Amino acid sequence: MFAAIRLHRVPLVLLLGILLLSACGETKDAQGKVPPKETEVGVVTLQPETVTLTNELAGRVTPLQSAEVRPQVTGIIQERLFQEGSQVKKGTPLYQIDSATYQVAVDTAAAQLAKAEATLNAARSKAQRGQGLATRGLISRDSQDDQLTEQKQAEADVAVAQAALKTARLNLAYTQVKAPLDGFIGKSAVTAGALVTANQATRLTTIQQLDPILVDITQSSAELLTLQRDTAVPVKLLLSDGSAYAHAGKLAFTDLNVDANTGSVTIRAEFPNPDCQLLPGMFVRALLGSAVRNNALLVPQQGVTRKANGEASVWVVKADHSLEKRTVQATQAIGSKWLVESGLQAGEQVVVDGLQKIKPDTKVKAVPVGGGK
Repeated sequence: MFAAIRLHRVPLVLLLGILLLSACGETKDAQGKVPPKETEVGVVTLQPETVTLTNELAGRVTPLQSAEVRPQVTGIIQERLFQEGSQVKKGTPLYQIDSATYQVAVDTAAAQLAKAEATLNAARSKAQRGQGLATRGLISRDSQDDQLTEQKQAEADVAVAQAALKTARLNLAYTQVKAPLDGFIGKSAVTAGALVTANQATRLTTIQQLDPILVDITQSSAELLTLQRDTAVPVKLLLSDGSAYAHAGKLAFTDLNVDANTGSVTIRAEFPNPDCQLLPGMFVRALLGSAVRNNALLVPQQGVTRKANGEASVWVVKADHSLEKRTVQATQAIGSKWLVESGLQAGEQVVVDGLQKIKPDTKVKAVPVGGGK
């Protein structure tokens, strides 16, 4: 009774206000139950897009031409005639080998040639006189044959002496080691005073042609068939720091052998390299455009989850604001998105934000994010 008396003391207006607030704070369904509050999630609405599919493959830079410079004669290096790291032209002198002994060899060969030519002149004169005498019957036929033989031997001696002189002059010319091609020259392996030998195993230096330059790329033989059907496939490069190389390349060569262990082949692409940004031996990532896909569906990567076996799935918001976990085939990454081959339709909403808050029976409020509609 005491409680009843105290209740009567509560102002009537205050009591009515409490009842109204209680009624407004809860919205009940037909069965009189209060429905659960919707969880807010970020979604994107899938729209068909046209994309160019690319393959990202490992590649290694190699020079268009490369030559290891070695001496062709033996001697002492007198002087290095180039600046390391500079660009040289074909025929540019690179090293000077001591030429004194080779000059002596030239002079000796020249003297031997002069001697052989004098002997030949004497043999010719003798043969001519003998021919006249034989015509008049003053010498025997055998004597005339001997004179002609002497002439031919003298002619052969002259030919040998000429060849010896040519060899001596070549060796003298080889004392000046010249660039075999245009390109950039590396560091020198020898200095003045070093003894070098003809055709030694150790190179003196290396010259490489860097513009244009080549990139060797490993590609699976199955995907190679697509590239062979489209010889105009563009090739782009990503450098080791992730930045894009400024110049596009083109396919130049495909190896004729398939690696039996990996099922791959080596293809070669050619790139302009005016600033020598690409250097031999660098590792790069090559992007090969292979096909244009119309009506492609792309899902942001944060909206796709994968199991340990690689199976991919997404959460789709249905018309009644409920969720459905959908298994999809996400085959290729394009930028920050996955290309979905199956499992989704255009116009469906995929959850990309708030995944940690949802459960299969959760009712959600879809909020467009990141370009979603």
